[in-house]
Amino acid sequence: MTRFIHDKFAKDYLEELLKDYGEVKASEKVSGEIKEIDVLFTPAKQQSSNIQILGLLGRFAEHPAIIEPFRNPASTDEICDCILKLLEIKALLRREAKANKTKLQDAEIPKLWVFTPTISETRLSSFGTMQKAGWLSGVHFLPDALRTAIVAIHQLPQTPETLWLRLLGRGNVQSQAIIELQALPLDHPYQKATLELVYNLRENLRVNQELEADDRELIMRLEPLYQRDREQAKEEGRQEGEQDLILRLLNRRIGEIDASLIGQIKGLSIEQLENLGEALLDFSNVADLETWLNQQSI
Repeated sequence: MTRFIHDKFAKDYLEELLKDYGEVKASEKVSGEIKEIDVLFTPAKQQSSNIQILGLLGRFAEHPAIIEPFRNPASTDEICDCILKLLEIKALLRREAKANKTKLQDAEIPKLWVFTPTISETRLSSFGTMQKAGWLSGVHFLPDALRTAIVAIHQLPQTPETLWLRLLGRGNVQSQAIIELQALPLDHPYQKATLELVYNLRENLRVNQELEADDRELIMRLEPLYQRDREQAKEEGRQEGEQDLILRLLNRRIGEIDASLIGQIKGLSIEQLENLGEALLDFSNVADLETWLNQQSI
């Protein structure tokens, strides 16, 4: 049961990160015996340089990609099934190109990225994997004709470049990534949306009675972050409400206020906003407001 919860999280998460950079299809069906690709990604023709913010994941998304994330270590059969999906997609593209009397370009064929939380050296050797120059440790390439790499998340270096992949790991790897995610600047384009997805994962796991040790640890790790962010959201909501009220009262009292003064007011704490609410009763013009704001900065 929990595997399906994690599968949905992984698909939603990857779609959220990649949707700005191309077309993302989750659970895409392929021909033959009905099989589903977890994530099929086609990059936009004019790729944004912002994709670099996704680090290693962004590098995977520079080309058409099939992404197959596993919650549990991927077995030999599961990896073979992923390769079969890639070959079926390649065959479909060849048939389409033939029907259209065009030549299928190598760059149009997706590359397969299998994300596994852990994997043994024996299993990697059985697929004839190799390290490639210019790529981080943990990215194991199969022979070139197979257009496939196995990404061992537990082997990735703990750097900002790998954060978005380590969030799909397990145990301490995922827990550390969540701490790093929470520490990102509040204006980071993916922090808030990703945290919401992680919190949603937490809620879905909490209702399950048969949790693995890793899932119980994940819930415990997220609990203080979840409570803190909820309190912060409530505080921010209260502060925005106070700001709106004060600005309306000031407009009625002294007329329209310019943008610079509005900016100063929005930078005030809750306590200062409450003090301003009392003080503005004595204001007769904008100069009174400016004087009061200057006093707060002393």
